[in-house]
Amino acid sequence: MPIRVAVPKERSPGEKRVALVPETVARVVKLGFEVEVEQGAGAGAYYSDEAFRAAGAAIIEGAAALYEQADIVCKVQPPDENEVALFHQGLVSISLLNSYRHPDIIRQLQHRGVSSFAMELVPRITRAQAMDVLSSQATVMGYQGVLMAAELCNRFFPMLTTAAGTIRPAKVLILGAGVAGLQAIATARRLGAVVQAYDVRRAAREQVESLGAKFLQVELDAEAEGGYARALSEEEKQREQALLWRSVEEADVVISTAQIPGREAPRLISTRMAEAMKPGAVIIDLAAESGGNCELTVPGEQTEHQGVMIWGPLNVASRLAIHASEMYAKNIYNFLALLGRETEAPVFDWEDEILADSVVTHGGEIKQQAIRELVEGQQS
Repeated sequence: MPIRVAVPKERSPGEKRVALVPETVARVVKLGFEVEVEQGAGAGAYYSDEAFRAAGAAIIEGAAALYEQADIVCKVQPPDENEVALFHQGLVSISLLNSYRHPDIIRQLQHRGVSSFAMELVPRITRAQAMDVLSSQATVMGYQGVLMAAELCNRFFPMLTTAAGTIRPAKVLILGAGVAGLQAIATARRLGAVVQAYDVRRAAREQVESLGAKFLQVELDAEAEGGYARALSEEEKQREQALLWRSVEEADVVISTAQIPGREAPRLISTRMAEAMKPGAVIIDLAAESGGNCELTVPGEQTEHQGVMIWGPLNVASRLAIHASEMYAKNIYNFLALLGRETEAPVFDWEDEILADSVVTHGGEIKQQAIRELVEGQQS
């Protein structure tokens, strides 16, 4: 009997994305899987049940019935406690897990004997690029971050020549030049802003300048394995703050995207730095979900401090649910292909570093040491 892949409706508040879209369902079926989709799962991203049926999926009413016969469950957000309670031993769960924020869920998955994979842990190697959820969703975040800034900003982004005189372009500072930051640079430039960008990785300079932005460089290099940034020492943080102070002070808009996988976001904008900004300036903190890059950020809220608007939006990728789902679904499709084609049960090749690095729980164990230490530390 073919492997059954289940796609449930997302339960997280405000989540509009869906793990597979009809186009990708058809491709998953061609791999030899059966696909079952919970009724209404794609509604938030405007994918109808009829479209899923036409692609070869069965529509199932209710999560309990969906999970009962499932071999693999594909989700966007981590499963909640009620969902995990419906999971049976041996089930494979594929989703974002954000383990350091959800240790209780990891413990539940472990105890129920679920094989869980965290898409955010897929290693950044060439072979895994087609499964890189962090990159695909960060593209949406960077684009949306600039649009949100333009809406809040009380200034034009482009330079305008009018009968009333010349309007100078807005000065936009992007903190972090990963995928989200680079997309933010490109979008702000398309809107006509003067853009500066900062990243602790020296390798980011060429990419930033290729998009027409000025790169702010401090004499340090914090690039870590996989192209991520490592945490800075206290001395490095002080040098970083000194470099950024003047640029933050002069900016009309600051969009911060700096994050370290598995840890809280680095603090780049202090309260004093924000207070030095001009009235009417805007800070969009795209790292709000992992604590924020600005000391004044309140995740999920817009606040104003001494005339500066600070917004820490959550689940930004869900704002472009159609394209965000489409990209996420392609990531999931490529991951599913690693678990077997035309087989009757999922196949785990632990010699494959993609599977080995992204598995969180399997066989009643927590396989990632850092996550295991986190969960065990919370129990003690």
